[in-house]
Amino acid sequence: MYKVIIIGSGCAGLTAAVYAARADLKPLVIDGHEPGGQLSLTTMVENFPGFPDGILGPELIENIRKQAQRFGAEFRTGVISKVDLSARPFKLTVGNDILECEALIVASGASARTLGLPSERELLGHGLSTCATCDGYFFRDKEIVVVGGGDSAMEEATFLTKFAKHVTIIHRRDEFRASKIMLDRAKSNPKIKFLTPFVVEELNDAAKKNLESIHLRNTTTGEASVLKIDGVFLGIGHDPNTEVLKGQLDMNSEGYLIVKDGSRTNVEGVFAAGDVHDHVYRQAITAAGAGCMAALDAEHFLAEHSL
Repeated sequence: MYKVIIIGSGCAGLTAAVYAARADLKPLVIDGHEPGGQLSLTTMVENFPGFPDGILGPELIENIRKQAQRFGAEFRTGVISKVDLSARPFKLTVGNDILECEALIVASGASARTLGLPSERELLGHGLSTCATCDGYFFRDKEIVVVGGGDSAMEEATFLTKFAKHVTIIHRRDEFRASKIMLDRAKSNPKIKFLTPFVVEELNDAAKKNLESIHLRNTTTGEASVLKIDGVFLGIGHDPNTEVLKGQLDMNSEGYLIVKDGSRTNVEGVFAAGDVHDHVYRQAITAAGAGCMAALDAEHFLAEHSL
């Protein structure tokens, strides 16, 4: 029986672990299917307060992890396969084990949708990005591409024009899912052009760990081409990691958890933090702040409802 179990080991989960451990709650952190969260897949982070020269994403994650361990947080590698939130103590299945806890913090994050290309993982952080706000600064006066046709793609492309020389939006269809106002805003920007109907079939050069060009295919004619480019941003959305919680916690139509009064979910004793509920800001610092809130809320809850 644990006082607190935290699902997820990104900025939100690790910050929650720091606060919960300092409150002597001896939390257990389940790493999840993407240990370290999205920061573990990035290179330089320059917008996290306290690091004037920036810090590598994996290094930042490792520092917070060590900080949580210093105060007594435990870590376990594994993925939650089943959750029972019908009564306290809550029951979580990890591998062949069933773990119990008095309070649960869900910080399982959201995974950026990708194109499913073999080269993506090699080039992530080396010319390929899933976050314009995080990485746009590194592409000043560069030629870059945004892949997608929804509001996310239009918003990212418009933001990137602050830095890039030109931005090309590539979409597999001639029609766009984006709202009219977002599409019109992108079309009226002189730095943005559109390339449709094309799909990206490969990113080069994974072997050099440096993005140099992309292979394209016209979805109507089948014609193949190569486009030299300095950077690619994926604007095709995110998927919250909440599948195992469906039917037990309130979610919106896209699967993001719904919170109220800080970090509280609809189940008393269950709290949420980070990108698992935040589909607006999605920053390391906001995730860390949400992790702090969830741990404090859990601490106050346990002070009044300890089993």
